[in-house]
Amino acid sequence: MAGTLRTLTGLCPGLRLHPVEPGAVGGPGPGPGGGWVPYAQLADRVEDLIAGEATRIAEQFGVVPRSHVAASRFLHHYLWSACLLLSGPWYLAGRIPEIDPAGLWTAPATGDLAFRPGGWADGGPAELRAAVAGHVTPVLEAFGPHLKRGPRALWGMVTDDLASGIWYLGRQLGQEEQAVRTAEAVLPGATAPFPGGADFRRLPGTEGRTHLTRTRLGCCLYYAVDPPAACLTCPRTSDAERVARLEV
Repeated sequence: MAGTLRTLTGLCPGLRLHPVEPGAVGGPGPGPGGGWVPYAQLADRVEDLIAGEATRIAEQFGVVPRSHVAASRFLHHYLWSACLLLSGPWYLAGRIPEIDPAGLWTAPATGDLAFRPGGWADGGPAELRAAVAGHVTPVLEAFGPHLKRGPRALWGMVTDDLASGIWYLGRQLGQEEQAVRTAEAVLPGATAPFPGGADFRRLPGTEGRTHLTRTRLGCCLYYAVDPPAACLTCPRTSDAERVARLEV
């Protein structure tokens, strides 16, 4: 697994993952910006994680976000990272990492993850969905009261981040078409608790070009911290704007 994770993080710089040796006693070393929060303590440390996200937003964008915006931005980052931690090795090696709750940490100051690899599990799309759902359910329960969203919207965010992580990895490998087919096999729709499917579609561009895209089931609130730059898959972003930005 260690080799697969090195490949994954090498391909996906957006996945900020600190490896912890499988036989290491205790947790990771000193965290970036000071300290790590174990997965088992997320519910008790939610406010610290939200405060860390608010600080990062203020430093990067020069705005002071409302609490629910900071909570949403942190949750989106965590879900995207955790989903890719599960789906990435599955896409690359056909096996799903088993995430031991005692072997995963996050850093409030940066949002980085530290992970101590454990075992593998075999399986297909259904098993990957089950692994994702099992891991993120306690996270959604911890963050839910801090967001102005109901369960369907929260699971929509999980759906979006699972689909987008597979898509991102495929683009990094030069396998966008294959990755989109894989994401659609994982998320065909009507697979509770995921409220929708990957639902990719093609946009006609200029000079005979086409572009794969999808529209998020829920908004990640990026526009709330950087208004001129809504996400390319945001429900607020028109098809015409998507094509214009893709063909720059």
